[in-house]
Amino acid sequence: MKPWFFHPSPQQRDTSTNSSASCHFEVRAATSVDLQGISQIIADSFHSPNGFWGWAFPLLRLGIHEDLRHRLTSPAPHHLCLVAVDKNSTIDYLAGTVELGVRFSDSWAQAAKSFPYLSNLAVHPNYRRQGAASDLLAGCEKLAQEWGFQDIYLHVLENNYQARQLYFKHGYRVHKVEGNLNTVIFRRARQILLHKHLTTDAISGA
Repeated sequence: MKPWFFHPSPQQRDTSTNSSASCHFEVRAATSVDLQGISQIIADSFHSPNGFWGWAFPLLRLGIHEDLRHRLTSPAPHHLCLVAVDKNSTIDYLAGTVELGVRFSDSWAQAAKSFPYLSNLAVHPNYRRQGAASDLLAGCEKLAQEWGFQDIYLHVLENNYQARQLYFKHGYRVHKVEGNLNTVIFRRARQILLHKHLTTDAISGA
């Protein structure tokens, strides 16, 4: 597989960054060497090692590791896992990760339509609010355009206000609010499908 690197421009740095902890990140394609670090970042971001289900945390992390290992060793034509690497460090510490793939519409009216879909955006606790998530988003958007697409989609939970704020700041807008019986009966948060139309200005940060 051809190496893939993305070097964000200064304009894409998150303005919420704490000036005392400014970092420079390089976004590149993940390799098998990154598997352990990626699975730890995702597990920490989406699951808690504390509480009643804390005992299951190592199993969840292992499941994430094996699922990602399978995707990296058997890649689809349009699928890539990206990592943001801290270039200020003498060691390339993983600051965050995201996956981009191509999905097909489940609507009968658009059965033949394919679209890039972003998932598993996660940032290491030590690197949050320092621009890593913004750089990963920009990397996905650039990659989607290289694949020939003009639009990109992702899901976010309705009650994940911090993530929603990040996506809205970068030009994502609500495409559809999704819900089912589980959200009503078990009072679970609904998923919101977000969409962004990609332009040259949007990628360059102009």
